[in-house]
Amino acid sequence: MRDQSLHPSGVHIRAEGPWPFITRRAYASAGRHFVWLARQGRKGLDPAARAPGAPPVWQSPAYNWSVGAIFALGSFLFMLGSVMSLVPAGAWQPSALWTNVVFFLGSIPFTIAGYLQNFQAANAGAFTIGADPAGPRRLALIGWHPSSVGWLSTFTQFLGTVAFNFNTFDSIRAPDAWYQQDIAIWVPDMVGSLLFLISGYLAFMEAGHRYWSWRPRDLSWRIVFINLLGCIAFMTAAILAYVPRGAEPSWIDTVSTIHLLAGATCFFIAAILSMRESLGNGGNPSQRSAEK
Repeated sequence: MRDQSLHPSGVHIRAEGPWPFITRRAYASAGRHFVWLARQGRKGLDPAARAPGAPPVWQSPAYNWSVGAIFALGSFLFMLGSVMSLVPAGAWQPSALWTNVVFFLGSIPFTIAGYLQNFQAANAGAFTIGADPAGPRRLALIGWHPSSVGWLSTFTQFLGTVAFNFNTFDSIRAPDAWYQQDIAIWVPDMVGSLLFLISGYLAFMEAGHRYWSWRPRDLSWRIVFINLLGCIAFMTAAILAYVPRGAEPSWIDTVSTIHLLAGATCFFIAAILSMRESLGNGGNPSQRSAEK
């Protein structure tokens, strides 16, 4: 979606993004060209777009780095739990109890980081021409910004992490009946994986400014693309994890765990890259040619 609009200041703005969202705005002011990007704006990754003085804590490099580190920790624990599940019988094999405890411990950093991202999106400033003057802010714990694809992405991701809390906790002492396992473990797993998939695709649209894009040279795009691959792997793992009434081939559980490991690995890589992104400007400075 492309749109031309006139700001009250008289500046012409070219807006772009997957309908109905706007994720990129280009304009010229005082003879200089600027590009505002939604993802960089809400994370405070673009120094040229910041207000004078220190940025709010939720847009600081330390905040973004910490969120990435917490996500990396959760991903690592999910990778560890997956490897523990794949250890063949006859070798040193961790008990199912300790394996599920590791998964539950991994879900906690996911939820913490997911909330921190949602808090950041809920308190991101609106688009302005030039730096937004500093002023009193009313903090939102969750917020409600359905017109922001970034907020929708972080909100659905946070809800998904909460579903994984239930899924992994119930797995520690799994009920015996197959239908109880499906209700207590598989359903939250499916809900969490579906919310992750929705969140991952919304983030992909935000970074690519389209429903589909291919920008492998863009660090921000690489982060959300790898994250989306992880969401897809989590979804397929959840589908395969369904507990049937009767017996099923043992390879199904193994394949499900392999997909879970692949998804967690993608999340880990994306988290590490986001930590790297927090130290720079994500390769997308706002002050550049609006035509690029």
